[in-house]
Amino acid sequence: MSTTAGDTAGTPARRRSAQRIPLNTLAIAFGLAGLAGVWTTAGRLLGVPELIGQLLWVVVLVAWLWLIVAHLRRGARSAETLAAQLRHPAQGPIAALVPVVGMLLGADLYRFVPVAGLVVVVVSLVVAAGFAGWILAYWHTGSLPPEAFHGGYLLPTVAAGLIGATTSFKVGLPGVAMAAFAVGIFFWVVISTVLLARLAFFPPLPAALTPTCAILLAPPAVAGTAWFTMNGEHADAVSTALLGLLVLMALQQLALITRYRVLPFSLGFWSFTFPVAAAAGYGVEWLSIAGFAGWQLVAWLVVALPTAVVLAVAVRSLVLVTSVRRGARRAESVLRRADAAVERR
Repeated sequence: MSTTAGDTAGTPARRRSAQRIPLNTLAIAFGLAGLAGVWTTAGRLLGVPELIGQLLWVVVLVAWLWLIVAHLRRGARSAETLAAQLRHPAQGPIAALVPVVGMLLGADLYRFVPVAGLVVVVVSLVVAAGFAGWILAYWHTGSLPPEAFHGGYLLPTVAAGLIGATTSFKVGLPGVAMAAFAVGIFFWVVISTVLLARLAFFPPLPAALTPTCAILLAPPAVAGTAWFTMNGEHADAVSTALLGLLVLMALQQLALITRYRVLPFSLGFWSFTFPVAAAAGYGVEWLSIAGFAGWQLVAWLVVALPTAVVLAVAVRSLVLVTSVRRGARRAESVLRRADAAVERR
């Protein structure tokens, strides 16, 4: 009788002790959105069937909703509060990916159902702005250790601002787009400066956070895409400057490959996917502007790169999650046998 009572009393405690899902898993939907954007661009400039891009956007929607529900369900069983997770120096800024992916989904939806797409983009912009304001105020408390600073700190203001510029312009809000673009550019300069100082003058990032360095590749590409969206796809001083910055950031990432190669695989590798896709999308736009003989072949190679990266990370993630679940089942089986042995005694 006492054993049964103990199990009954222990069950809620065990449920409440569940850990929250790390927020870096939100990069899964973000990376898939980047790939969907590349194939949408390929449909517009390379004659790819539009259906391919739209199917990928459906995958993004499913992944986005699934991740939100999974985080909420696990959070309901965790002793850790959402506020504590958002204040976590490593995880907190990554929560911005929820409204950022919402903006991208809303902009795509606008093409087919304008009113619904507009609502999704506006709501996502409001949530992103509210979160950015909150987290900036939290950073002002001075409670963040410099060693915790990583590439994910670009997400609440830079990614949200620049992607907000693109998506708001697409749904007919040019004034909002320009304001969001200004926010993104300003914080790109500020936060990148702090981030580079942290990387140069403090110990290296831990392995779990090292993939976030890839995010440095994204701002010039996302800013360039926003500029093209607002001003048309043609070479001018701003778009050319952003292309030059993208080339430099790409060279930096190539130099970091030797460091990335020795990292143990984790779901944090999804941090590589969106930056590569964003750079590829901007690259395809520039190749179409250049229009040299055979540019389409080069563009196809550029499209193939993020596709291969996302597929590789997705396959490795499935293998990792499967192995972890098998290990958890084995551990649970051992615990059950131990409980049965104690009960028999």
